[in-house]
Amino acid sequence: MTTRTKNIAYWTTTILIAFFIGSGGGAQIAQYLANPHGVVPVLGYPMYFFAILGFWKVLGAIAILVPRYPRLKEWAYAGIFFDLTGAAASVAAVGSYGAYAFHVIAPLILTVFTVASWALRPESRTIGVPVPSTNGVPV
Repeated sequence: MTTRTKNIAYWTTTILIAFFIGSGGGAQIAQYLANPHGVVPVLGYPMYFFAILGFWKVLGAIAILVPRYPRLKEWAYAGIFFDLTGAAASVAAVGSYGAYAFHVIAPLILTVFTVASWALRPESRTIGVPVPSTNGVPV
C-alpha cells in the first residue's frame, strides 16, 4: 500500500468514525436534555447513562481528529471500540429490539472502521515504542 493510499484510507475511516460517533453522542446529549428523567425501555438503561456516554463520544470524536496527543488518541480509540462492541452486545442480549440484526451488525461494521483507522494512523499520531530498548534492539 502506498503512502498516499494509506493516508486516504486513514482519513476516510477516521472521518467516518468521528462523524458517526460524534453525531451519535450529540444526539444522546440532546435526547437527555429533552427528557432527563426518561428511561430507554428496550435496553433498560437510564437516560443519564446516555448523557454521560454522549459526552465522552463527542470528546472521543474530537480526540481522533485533532493533531498531536497520541496517548489521548489511544484512549479515544479504545473507548470507541468498547462503546461499539458494548452496543452490539447490549442489543444482542436483549434480542427483541426492532430491526434487531441491523442494530447488532451496524456497530460491528463501525468497529471494523475504528480498528482500520487505528491501524492506518500516520507515525505522527502513534505513541511509538511503549518500552524502549536498552541494548539498541527493538523489543
